[in-house]
Amino acid sequence: MNETINLLKNHKSIRKYKARPIETEKLKTIIECAQCASTSSFIQAYTIINVVDMDNRKNIAHLAGDQSYVEQCPLFLVFCADLSRSKTLCEINDKTMAEINTETFILATADASLAAQNALIAAESLGLGGVYIGGIRNNPSEICKILNIPSAVYPVFGMCIGYPDDNPDKKERLPMDVVFKTDVYNIDGDASLIKKYDSHITDYYEKRTKGKRVDTWTNQVSSLMSKPQRPHMKDFLDKQGFVLK
Repeated sequence: MNETINLLKNHKSIRKYKARPIETEKLKTIIECAQCASTSSFIQAYTIINVVDMDNRKNIAHLAGDQSYVEQCPLFLVFCADLSRSKTLCEINDKTMAEINTETFILATADASLAAQNALIAAESLGLGGVYIGGIRNNPSEICKILNIPSAVYPVFGMCIGYPDDNPDKKERLPMDVVFKTDVYNIDGDASLIKKYDSHITDYYEKRTKGKRVDTWTNQVSSLMSKPQRPHMKDFLDKQGFVLK
């Protein structure tokens, strides 16, 4: 295995950071790497916002579910799916952009996600660590007001980055045979593999919390997915101009 594969296979979410600023050159490199990500039809339908203002950070941390590391991390980025730029380009070229539909929504969301993953991998390669903050979708309208996000743009997630002040154990992923199939989708043998995986995750949580948390992966996922997830997002996206058809 090479350095890149080792880096990818040892990813951990880091939520505690040293009180050390990230060098300007490293930040530039992280953003440059984000821009090198694949992008659908070369549209580059994303914008990255570096939230420096600490009052805004504090408000975002609260709106994202009182996640204190949003306020405490040296670098906090918000990755936005952005079709506003495309609309402007259409106007400049005497064209009218077609109404945003499900496909263009997916396109912009995928572009932002690919850029973000490149950014995090670059950060980790520079000795930094980070964690995604999906909690900014808890109150997306308020986040848009704070960050002056216009129509045809929406915040997909945030990302905390900094020098790690923690070294958590790596979370084991599902067995490869559960997520990797040949030719067709099938679930043959998945149940027994997931049952074994549950026991590994139970061990992980017991060790991580010193016995305070006893849980399985299947219980965690079913507890989450048995409830509507952020049902306000459809109305929010409609108001932002993402009328999905």
